[in-house]
Amino acid sequence: MLLPFLRTLPLLCYNHLLVSPDSATLSPPYSLEKMTDLVAVWDVALSDGVHKIEFEHGTTSGKRVVYVDGKEEIRKEWMFKLVGKETFYVGAAKTKATINIDAISGFAYEYTLEINGKSLKKYMEDRSKTTNTWVLHMDGENFRIVLEKDTMDVWCNGKKLETAGEFVDDGTETHFSIGNHDCYIKAVSSGKRKEGIIHTLIVDNREIPEIAS
Repeated sequence: MLLPFLRTLPLLCYNHLLVSPDSATLSPPYSLEKMTDLVAVWDVALSDGVHKIEFEHGTTSGKRVVYVDGKEEIRKEWMFKLVGKETFYVGAAKTKATINIDAISGFAYEYTLEINGKSLKKYMEDRSKTTNTWVLHMDGENFRIVLEKDTMDVWCNGKKLETAGEFVDDGTETHFSIGNHDCYIKAVSSGKRKEGIIHTLIVDNREIPEIAS
């Protein structure tokens, strides 16, 4: 009974060497199954929230399982080809995501995540130029507010809000409500070509600092 266990040791060792670029991390192994199959975890910040993508890859059976926010999106129990890709959709806007599986050497594999055809790093860099994100705590709750600058859509905790825009002397204001709180995003010109328009969130006449999106 000792020999079969010894034959599995190289597989376990190689799995510890798996590479997961583009912000992928390995979750702590809570069971033998998780330790050998869960190979990558990514957090992807979209307008409707931060989504967790988990990927299981069986390097003997070829099994592939994709979870988005804990919900199983793809399950393939047996795959003859161990490399390849899996495509699925994330969030309310059905953003396209693809996990690429590439062999490095032996039993070691590299897993990379693409969002809308771009590497996760490139996608987030581009997104930071087209969105503003604020996080605030009110009435015992945390609120994550995202402005999409190209459409002026405003999202709060995963839902797109009803807004009303108006012109003011020094720019525009986009008004909306969160519970009983009056909010608006003010847009004014920076006067500098590189900086463009500056967007500021005001809640109950108080300016909210922006965070990195």
